[in-house]
Amino acid sequence: MAEVRKAERRPPLNKTHKLKHQDWAKKYLKTDFSKVLWTDEMRVSLDGPDGWARGWIGKGQRAPVRLRRQQGGGGVLVWAGIIKDELVGPFRVEDGVKLNSQSYCQFLEDTFFKQWYRKKSASFKKNMIFMQDNAPSHASKYSTAWLARKGIKEEKLMTWPPCSPDLNPIENLWSIIKCEIYKEGKQYTSLNSVWEAVVAAARNVDGEQIKTLTESMDGRLLSVLAKKGGYIGR
Repeated sequence: MAEVRKAERRPPLNKTHKLKHQDWAKKYLKTDFSKVLWTDEMRVSLDGPDGWARGWIGKGQRAPVRLRRQQGGGGVLVWAGIIKDELVGPFRVEDGVKLNSQSYCQFLEDTFFKQWYRKKSASFKKNMIFMQDNAPSHASKYSTAWLARKGIKEEKLMTWPPCSPDLNPIENLWSIIKCEIYKEGKQYTSLNSVWEAVVAAARNVDGEQIKTLTESMDGRLLSVLAKKGGYIGR
């Protein structure tokens, strides 16, 4: 009849944010979103996204024991992208590396560009649009100039409105993966084990699921325009 759910968190949207969301939606309303590569990072911890779990137990039964660790036992930073019906990655950020502009660009060079992008045809590269959010390491002058040298510039680099994680369809992919790796209150004992779980869960996401996410963009933009503000909903 019901289930226990944690409240969703969204950044507060002021009038300026909503206007920028609308301007973004108008700009890209006629875009062929099958050509857009949606990217993002996700952090996964050993103990799960909120460090605790709840569930029903039978009368007289003891609650399951969970390990108690600071900061969720540590975690792994993961980068991935989706385009049309294809998953790019996931790729693991080296443990202990803080993503600033330089390390972010080097990471893209070692993973995205060398392992995926360079294998694509010239026509694919010509038409692909690269999307990333406005994290400082992404939007800095250094990163923008570096991507431009790679041919990702101007109309090939999507502008992104502030405070708009729900507009990025890859956020839904993260939700699918986290639900899988943390089901039944699952915890992990090492960073390698949680990374292996992420890889396994990502392999189970098929092309039709990814296509459903990328094809949802037309509806998301129309929702922004209809509500005269930020997209609400998943």
